[in-house]
Amino acid sequence: MRNLIFPLMIVIASSSYGVLSTIIKVAMQHGFTAAEAVTAQYMVGFFLALVLFIATQRSLPKLNKSGVIFLTLAGILTAITGSIYGQSLNYLPASLAVVMLFQFTWIGLFIDCALKKRLPSRAEAISLIFLIIGTILAAGVVDVDLSAIAWQGWVLGLLSALSFALFIQVNSRQVEGVTMISRTFLISLVALIVICFALTPEILWNGQLFGAGLWKFGLALGIFGIILPILLFSIAVPKVGGGLASILSAMELPVAILASMFVLKEALSILQFVGIALVLIGMVLPSYLSMRKGAAQKVV
Repeated sequence: MRNLIFPLMIVIASSSYGVLSTIIKVAMQHGFTAAEAVTAQYMVGFFLALVLFIATQRSLPKLNKSGVIFLTLAGILTAITGSIYGQSLNYLPASLAVVMLFQFTWIGLFIDCALKKRLPSRAEAISLIFLIIGTILAAGVVDVDLSAIAWQGWVLGLLSALSFALFIQVNSRQVEGVTMISRTFLISLVALIVICFALTPEILWNGQLFGAGLWKFGLALGIFGIILPILLFSIAVPKVGGGLASILSAMELPVAILASMFVLKEALSILQFVGIALVLIGMVLPSYLSMRKGAAQKVV
């Protein structure tokens, strides 16, 4: 059972990312822009991380040079992913934006293989096939004319996938002497600084954040887009590795589609249900085969 704890943490973290597109779309329905919603996400997320840090830590950890580099990179990549993904929603439907972000599964696996100078395992390769086929079906893009989609949407979607894949790899590195709360606080601080340069920091003083009620969406986005994923990924990814973490993060897609169905009232076809089932199979397969292999070795 202990072997399932860390994979489960990754599943929960990726599931929390899955609801972001729906929350941003709802914020846009209330008159806010995607940029304003994403900026609110990082502002409120940092505040929550600060509260957790003050309540539990109170003193900054002593970092060596590599620790500073990895945490800074993690913060930058977190901000870039959120920023680019939010902007892609200006050009793409929510379901297609999720599909583009979802390409991090195979990008992350290939990055992990390249860094470790290895080939994908048989389980990873089979899992990837399930994930790709399931993604196409689950997104509901079969027999749909995609020619009207602006090229900016495709580019931003792929860039968000690359950024997220790199974020998972960076988070697979442990930083000595840094607790998970401290790590979450420092990453969210760096991310907020980047976001303030990239998007719309003026929401803090022009009345949008508090006066217009944007903070409510920022709170939901901050919890599901900053606190939960950064904290859980920081704990679990070093334990399971970047390759498996990329596959387990596939849970983001079915959660995103189900959230859009229940909240945005988007229709879900039989093919999409089949696609979600294939994604779940592809996500669980590597862990299941690994557990079977471990059990067989114990018997021998």
